[in-house]
Amino acid sequence: MQPSIPATLREQTLGLLSSGAATSRSDLVEALRVAPSTVTAVVRRLIEEGVLLEEGVGRSTGGRRPRILRLRATDGVLAVAELGGRHARVGLLSPAGVLRRAEEVPIDIAAGPEQVFGAFKETFTRLQAADAPGQPLLGVGVALPGPVEFPGGRVVGPARMPGWSGLDPARHLSTVFDGFAGPVLVDNDAKAAGIGEYVTRSLAARDMIYVKAGTGIGACLVSDGQIYRGGGGLSGDVTHVRVADSGERQCSCGSRGCLETVASGAALARELSAPGLPDIMVAVADGDPAVVTAVRQAGRLLGVALSGLVNFLNPDAVVIGGALSSLGVYVAATKGVLYERCLPSMTESLSIEASVAGPDAALVGLGQLLRTAADARTS
Repeated sequence: MQPSIPATLREQTLGLLSSGAATSRSDLVEALRVAPSTVTAVVRRLIEEGVLLEEGVGRSTGGRRPRILRLRATDGVLAVAELGGRHARVGLLSPAGVLRRAEEVPIDIAAGPEQVFGAFKETFTRLQAADAPGQPLLGVGVALPGPVEFPGGRVVGPARMPGWSGLDPARHLSTVFDGFAGPVLVDNDAKAAGIGEYVTRSLAARDMIYVKAGTGIGACLVSDGQIYRGGGGLSGDVTHVRVADSGERQCSCGSRGCLETVASGAALARELSAPGLPDIMVAVADGDPAVVTAVRQAGRLLGVALSGLVNFLNPDAVVIGGALSSLGVYVAATKGVLYERCLPSMTESLSIEASVAGPDAALVGLGQLLRTAADARTS
């Protein structure tokens, strides 16, 4: 059996070729900043898998004319969705995991899996009709805003998903998608987004803490392209870490003083009596002093919760995603506290910044996880 390609190299190679940023092996060497032998091994494996074709020659830049690489046209699509409390982001991916279309639609997570997954199926069907009519469905993936056992996919005690605890969403998805018998994958939203962020970034960050800061807060550790899941697959629940200066506010989990009660979008909306995150973002952009002060304090408290993790894990990067990552004052406040509270040896080369994958991080991550699941089924 041929050795597998590291997830990051595979994703980045396919992304560069699909976008046109690279068309040859030499382009890949320059873009990926790896040895020519590494690129040769990756390209050879992808050609053997039938994903790539190498044919024709390009323009010479002083040496031998390069062979041209291109993705092989392959029928099939992946259906993916990231679910929130009030919205779902639905995507259509190529078999190689390249996002071709995405659309955000309103949902109510409390309505239950049948109604929510029905909205997912309806939206995906519309995207497929516009972009890939008649192409077969190869996999279905969903990211949920709550604790999810992996790989089983059972939802475990979600604080913001009434009626979902103990359910097997994969079984419901198979039914909604007309008895689909291919890979069906369900994961936590922060974990899926963490993988999507990891494969979108350069190879420099081997160990990355990813935080999804939106209405709620979730996190994960990605190490060498793999999520650290813990004994029961439920790692990363930073939202219920107890923090000082929380005011002992009641949390949705039933406890008091959790990070979620002071640093999440829901907490900010409650404190500021705002209808939701979009209004808070507009107020920050307008320089509203009360809102800016509240957002800065929320970011600082996130930094307090993360400082112990940084000192313990010594990651290469801390990445903040989710809706709040678009607020520079929130990210800057988190960064400031991490530099203040962590050991200098831990922050000397630590990258702390907002997401580069943006709102599609979880969709890209689900594509990577589905391909991994499909490879496992055929190995």
